[in-house]
Amino acid sequence: MSLSSKIKVYLGRTPDFKEEVILNDDGDGNAYIQTWNAKDKAKPTDAQLDALNSQATTLANNEVIRATRKTAYGDIGEQLDEIYKDIVANKLDTTGEWAKKIKAVKDANPKE
Repeated sequence: MSLSSKIKVYLGRTPDFKEEVILNDDGDGNAYIQTWNAKDKAKPTDAQLDALNSQATTLANNEVIRATRKTAYGDIGEQLDEIYKDIVANKLDTTGEWAKKIKAVKDANPKE
């Protein structure tokens, strides 16, 4: 699992990878923390980060799913138009076209 994903899990947020946590590569494809400026937690050990592999994998997989869903949901303007049509048809519930489309996208692309 990527070092950046492990760091996101460790911190519980996405740090600024240009200022707060700077990663580098040793030339053999092995990433390491070059600079740690995060104030909310101390720099993690390799063992601490390795213990987060499973959670980091889930995080990375869910980021892919979110991107897939975002594309499948379509343009926000079109979504708002669909919601408006559902309101006018008095179907602002799970029977509306917008809700059915969103449910289909979520069902087809479940998070872990």
